[in-house]
Amino acid sequence: MKTQRLAFLLAAAMLAGCAARSPIGLVDVQRIVANWPEYQGYQNQLYADERSIQSRRESNRRKQQAAMQLQRKYANVTDQLSKQIRDAAGRIASERRLTLVLTREGIGYGGVDITPDVEKALNITEKATPTPGT
Repeated sequence: MKTQRLAFLLAAAMLAGCAARSPIGLVDVQRIVANWPEYQGYQNQLYADERSIQSRRESNRRKQQAAMQLQRKYANVTDQLSKQIRDAAGRIASERRLTLVLTREGIGYGGVDITPDVEKALNITEKATPTPGT
């Protein structure tokens, strides 16, 4: 859900320059959030907060109110993290003179993968990719 929102926001961002023949950059948002400790920390805290709300001995109405507050809080966090990714992608796009940066999700081929550069800009160390079926 949050990954899709990040992907949508990043796909909508047209970054740097306007030259008609400039290449398109691609960013793998799923890979970034899977390897980004800051994102993972917020995600883990969200799950812990959700469990805490559900385990409270309060009325369903109070639980719903708490859940709505939590949703607003994490929407702001997601917006901040999305902005960090967009800003990093924008800097890379500018350096590489890319006209547009899209998310890798849904792109069959083409484009220049700038994911490693965005990860580097965000101080993300890539985790080993699990093999299918493990």
